[in-house]
Amino acid sequence: MVEIGFVHYVYILLILLIIVLMILKKDIVLICILGLFIIGFLYNRSVLDGIQTIYKGVIVSGNEFWSIIVTISLIVAMSNALSDLGADVLMVKPFNRFIQTPSIAFWVIGLLMMIFSFVLWPSPAVALIGAIILPVAIQSGLPKIWIAVAMNLFGHGVALSGDYFIQGAPSITAKAAEIDDPSMIMRAGLPLWITMSVVTIATAYIMMIKDLKKLKSHSIEVFEEKEGPKDNFWVKSVAVLTPVVFAINIFFMYRYHLKGGDAAALLTGSAVFITIFCVVIKGNFKHILTQLGVYIKNGFIFGIETFAPILVVGAFFFLGNKQTAVQILGEDAVGYLGDLGLYISTKISLSIPMAIIIQAITASVSGLGGAGFSALPLVGTIAGTLSSVVDIELARLAALGQIFAMWVGGGTIIPWGVIAVAAICKVNPVELVRKNLIPVGVGFIATIGVAILIF
Repeated sequence: MVEIGFVHYVYILLILLIIVLMILKKDIVLICILGLFIIGFLYNRSVLDGIQTIYKGVIVSGNEFWSIIVTISLIVAMSNALSDLGADVLMVKPFNRFIQTPSIAFWVIGLLMMIFSFVLWPSPAVALIGAIILPVAIQSGLPKIWIAVAMNLFGHGVALSGDYFIQGAPSITAKAAEIDDPSMIMRAGLPLWITMSVVTIATAYIMMIKDLKKLKSHSIEVFEEKEGPKDNFWVKSVAVLTPVVFAINIFFMYRYHLKGGDAAALLTGSAVFITIFCVVIKGNFKHILTQLGVYIKNGFIFGIETFAPILVVGAFFFLGNKQTAVQILGEDAVGYLGDLGLYISTKISLSIPMAIIIQAITASVSGLGGAGFSALPLVGTIAGTLSSVVDIELARLAALGQIFAMWVGGGTIIPWGVIAVAAICKVNPVELVRKNLIPVGVGFIATIGVAILIF
């Protein structure tokens, strides 16, 4: 039996305060730092340990995010090198014929993100889409924030919540729910996944159209035609080589079953070689030795500058996940959000609608711990518990929890879950979360409604 103690209540109150500050568009870094200290102090009953918790939390958070920081930084370095040559302008010209309006850009970049996320997972897909399609989408007149929304919702939401190709999410959920075949979860959850995806994307699209109408006089960043070495053979070669290299990357990913971190590593390494090639054709040997370092340094300056506040925010919320809480607080630490989810599931009287709502809330709260996948064991376990008490289909209930956990923690409505997309699009992650909140919230309500009807 899970018991909720004083520290749990303090942690929950701090989360509520953070949510309120986010709604009020206030910075939450200070509250997260104080939250780390307070939880560390209360858990260990030591001021010294409370102070150390701040450092340990940021270190653990950094370890979790470091691979993303490296990928984003080196992709940005490549982007800067391409831009200095003028190759970026040449590279996106062929796409201009197809992506000429913000609406088309929204759907094209979103659907491409979804397709690549299905087969690669979102992290490498962000790097791939950001390198090739992002400049065209901006040039079409679609604001960066809505490009980020499209990439985030289609990739980290639609694709990751279903995970129908790689099947990592349903496999974890099925194992925790003691279901032998993960495909049972995928089949049972298909109506819920379709509902969530269609309603959320449609709501976001309507909001985007309304936003664009309000911003008739807004200044849209475009890629200006540069008076650079456009007719240079080598510059044209880079413009052709870059998408070809990434296309070859996709082939290798498919051929050798590279996914997740391995796929991101291949894309990032390729980006480094493209950066080197840009530097080589731009100057002499002395230039090569110095300019490459400048590009990489500037890339990491951007990456660290973007991620620095997120490391602190993520550190606080990683206290909600037992796996990371143990690294921050000590061996006997619990996952405060995970405990809360289990507690809710065992303390409320159950009917089928109530079981659905409890599963949705529990999955969402668990997803706040920082990663949707880490919430899936809890989601599957709770589905099994609820289905043993109420006459409800286990596979479909588990699928419902998986969808909610992945949309939250995968993630689309927590700032540290959207940082990769925010960084590549150069937008504020908190602002991206605000744009996502209404579409995802409407999707959640619709999905719960459909679940109650079909269970």
